[in-house]
Amino acid sequence: MDKDDFLYPRGRYYGQVKPENLVFNANFQEFAQRVGIICSLETSGKISPEEAYDQVKALWKQLKRAKKQLKIGENPFGGEEESKE
Repeated sequence: MDKDDFLYPRGRYYGQVKPENLVFNANFQEFAQRVGIICSLETSGKISPEEAYDQVKALWKQLKRAKKQLKIGENPFGGEEESKE
């Protein structure tokens, strides 16, 4: 087993298979892993709660930016996911 596979496992993706969804899923899994590491560092006293908050907030903004760039949740052509009215 590769060290990176052990330290950074990836879950399977079960959603609608589109390139942008796969990329966002990878970004989301990385976000979750990094938040877990930050929480562990804060819990063990290695970083302050304020620093942990700032780091998670920066990661969240990065994830939101990726979502916007990939146009996740937008449906410009009215395909399979119609808006519910």
